[in-house]
Amino acid sequence: MNKKNYSIRTIVLALLGALSWFQADVVLAANPYLPLWEYIPDGEPYVFEDPDHPGKYRVYVYGSHDSMKTEYCGREQVVWSAPVDDLNNWRYDGIIFESKTDARGEWLNAGGVGDVLYAPDVVEVKDKNGKKTYYLYPNNQAGGRNGMVAKADRPDGPFRVCNWSKESPKATTGVLAFDPAVMVDDDGRVYGYWGFEESWGAELDPATMATVKPGTQPVKDMVSSRKQDGVFRFFEASSIRKIKDKYVFVYSRWTAEGEFGFPGTNYTLAYAYSDNPLGPFTYGGTLIDGRGRDVDADGKPILTATPGGNTHGSIIEINGHWYVFYHRQCGTNEYARQAMVAPIEVKVTEGAGGKVEITEGEYTSEGFETDGLNPYKRYSAGIACYYTGPRPAYHEWPNFYFSGSYVQPTYGDATNFDDPYNLRVNSNPVVNNTAGSIVGYKYFNFDLLDPDKDAELLLSLKPLGVEGTIDVMVGSPWTSRGGVKVGTLRLSKDAPQQIAEMRISVSKAKEFKGKQALFFVFSSPTADRSLCELHNLVFAKR
Repeated sequence: MNKKNYSIRTIVLALLGALSWFQADVVLAANPYLPLWEYIPDGEPYVFEDPDHPGKYRVYVYGSHDSMKTEYCGREQVVWSAPVDDLNNWRYDGIIFESKTDARGEWLNAGGVGDVLYAPDVVEVKDKNGKKTYYLYPNNQAGGRNGMVAKADRPDGPFRVCNWSKESPKATTGVLAFDPAVMVDDDGRVYGYWGFEESWGAELDPATMATVKPGTQPVKDMVSSRKQDGVFRFFEASSIRKIKDKYVFVYSRWTAEGEFGFPGTNYTLAYAYSDNPLGPFTYGGTLIDGRGRDVDADGKPILTATPGGNTHGSIIEINGHWYVFYHRQCGTNEYARQAMVAPIEVKVTEGAGGKVEITEGEYTSEGFETDGLNPYKRYSAGIACYYTGPRPAYHEWPNFYFSGSYVQPTYGDATNFDDPYNLRVNSNPVVNNTAGSIVGYKYFNFDLLDPDKDAELLLSLKPLGVEGTIDVMVGSPWTSRGGVKVGTLRLSKDAPQQIAEMRISVSKAKEFKGKQALFFVFSSPTADRSLCELHNLVFAKR
């Protein structure tokens, strides 16, 4: 085929690819489970009754909102929710809180600029008549308003401040400071938790939901911090859950230098448990590690995702299944964080001194599709859970440095909400795919492939003028660890630099069963130049 014909064919494929992109079936969720243009870190999940459909329940996720782009969080907090029996069907419920005006209705800050709102928490309180009130702890970090509390009659707000100070219309009362967490116990007593590099807990006055209960004192160093001796190594991100008769404290733990074979990081969630709401606590273990720990071709530990950052989240049981909610970093700084989830198993031994045993969640692309992704659905490349380069990525706060592949953030506008999961908007490209890079997805359900038809992999990508190949591997990126190459795509340096849908024969794929990891391995004689951008992928029958 001559170059002219090759170019015409590529242009036609590009047009067809663009058409399929616009007409693509909408994939609800995966991991991240919210749309890829939405950045909700610090997610606290709760199951509450749907106020519009009594007797029906929804999962509500409350977090901060990375809308500022050049620093953490935003000046508004929003909520997304999903029916408990359809965890791939998430709905935007809107802005639930902004901190712009004081107790008199006047601007808190010059020009009406709202406070920055960090990781929040929410708690439901029922009175003796069964009426529900929801208290939001928005985690303001300005003007002495750390302890702001707002309440609403609905889990989706709107929330209005209820703890203004009597002395100053711009100040609030209360003890809760950074990263607040609140729990109402079975006996109606209320407990609060907070702290940054110091863990605090206290019993709260149920009359205020903000101040320390009279006659009690806050507990400092409820668990030991990373600056103290002990295994807890508390950093931030307090969260509290009661499971049977145990109190489970979830938090961001700063791992020790050399732990797991890597430098210390606060990109992990851990848990501790106790028979009492304020301790003493016993360390439980790691719940999730956002770095995607794995091993290389020689069995040596490697990091397969963003190498550092922060995370915050909690655990919850939904329809008999347990999950850990957390966030991942994407892009090249810490200001584009996305909501993630992983299944876990929880075992509680009741009685004094009984254990709480929770398995560590795996960093995957599945989200709530825990049987594996459907290969015949088109997914954004941005759900990649595995991305490495020819040299290890590294972290120098607040930036990340990649020698190879990483997920690039994308944003939109209000029209994104019209069809939030459509690939026209719900897409993060995987970029910087240099020679020696690997991009992976855990896991696809290969049982869904038609055993009577050979398969093709349709890969929407943008060539970048670099000659090279993309090997498609199943199971592992390395044959030495059981990986099997099922196809290869060759990229020409002369290919038009526009998004096109490339077809790769992967006939061996139908030989695999169950959940399998899928990897793209990039090779090129040209070092340190990206071969292409990856945009989306789907399997098809030949």
